[in-house]
Formats: sequence, structure tokens, C-alpha cells
Amino acid sequence: SSPGLLLLTSFLLHVKEDRASPTRLVCDNRLIQKYIVEAKDMEKKVSQCQALPALSCPAVLPLVDFSLQQWKSKSNETKRREILCDLALLVGAATGAQGQVSEECGAKQLNQLYRHANSFFLLLQTFSWEAGHWEPSCSPHSMEQTDITSIFLTYRQLVQGKLRFFFHDLAKVLCK
Repeated sequence: SSPGLLLLTSFLLHVKEDRASPTRLVCDNRLIQKYIVEAKDMEKKVSQCQALPALSCPAVLPLVDFSLQQWKSKSNETKRREILCDLALLVGAATGAQGQVSEECGAKQLNQLYRHANSFFLLLQTFSWEAGHWEPSCSPHSMEQTDITSIFLTYRQLVQGKLRFFFHDLAKVLCK
């Protein structure tokens, strides 16, 4: 009963062939709250792992803090693309870190973070308000980190911030 599998399954149950109809994910606020709790839990668990090495190849992480005022002025498509860019960097950071962490506790948490971030990434690719598919041609503001826990902090901040507000904005449109 892996949480990552549950996350992916809940996404897939609410995704139609060509366009997402993520009504339950977006309209049921309890789901995003569940993912926030899971992100906090992963962050807490990885901080309790013993002897996590510094990454020899730094992880490139998105800067996910944002101004709510600026965020509200963006279109849903712009928000979606921005979050996709952030998720692409996080998935890449988790993948790179996985190759450098052999310690079981850290590897397990990185694998879980990878699965969750990648599930959100795949889901958001199915939404689109503009013609064409998402191209990984974005250059989000980023930073390099050698501390593994910073990957988890960034993921939690992304889920708690941009992703939660994005789903809230979508709910206004999709959940009448």
C-alpha cells in the first residue's frame, strides 16, 4: 500500500484520455491537504536519517517562493507551466541524488519524493489551456544545494504553496 502508488492511482482515476478532468483532486480539498501532510512527513523522516552524505554533484533546485499578489495575476496556463518547470527540476534533483545516496533511509525517502513529484509532473502535463504540449524549455530561478534535506524542503514548499494555490484556482473553474 505505497503512498506513491495511491497518489498515481488517484490521479489516473480522474484523468481522461486526452485532457485531465481532475475534478476530485482539485475539488476535494482533503486530497491536497493529504499530499501536504505526506510532503511534511517525508521531510521529517529524511531529517532523521543517519549519516546522509553531502551531494558531490549539487542538486539544482527551483526557487519556489512566490508573491501571492503576482501569482494571482497570472493565467492558469502560466501557473501550470511554472509548476511544471519546478517539478522538472525537483524530479531531476531527486534522480541525481538517488545515484549518490546508498544509505537505506535516505534512498527510500528520495524514491518516495521522486514518485510523488513525478506523478504531479505527469498529471500537470495532461492539463492544457493552450494548443500544443509542454516543452521543457523553461529556465526557472534555481539554486544549487549539496544538502539532501533541501530537496525535501523545496518539494514541501512547492506542494504547500504554488501547487495548493493552483488547485484552489482550478477549483473555482472546475467545481461549480
